[in-house]
Amino acid sequence: MASARRLRVLVVDDNEDAATTLGWLVAALGYEVRTAFGGLSALIQADEFLPDVLLCDLAMPGVDGCKVVETLRRDGRFSTSFLVAVTAYGDEEYRRRALNAGFHARIVKPLNEHTLHRLLRSHAISD
Repeated sequence: MASARRLRVLVVDDNEDAATTLGWLVAALGYEVRTAFGGLSALIQADEFLPDVLLCDLAMPGVDGCKVVETLRRDGRFSTSFLVAVTAYGDEEYRRRALNAGFHARIVKPLNEHTLHRLLRSHAISD
């Protein structure tokens, strides 16, 4: 029988408190997590960590979440990664913007723990 490998989740937000708190929540749910405090840091962390799931804020100075996802989508190592926009903006414009950039899904802050857990469980993988 195959043993389950812990899902690797990269949490990205330029707000360090928000990123750290979400990272703690993801870790408490049993997933392996790293946090990045901005888009450039996210690209560096992704290169080293190779996340299964990216939870990425959209509105960040410099390299925003859309640019992060566009960059990752061009790299074949992330072809199976589940890319989720995490945003405070719940309107249709930001939903379209996230999907057009290449995110697979979008969730609106503040995150509901049960919704987050269900989302992550649906993307768990086995060795």
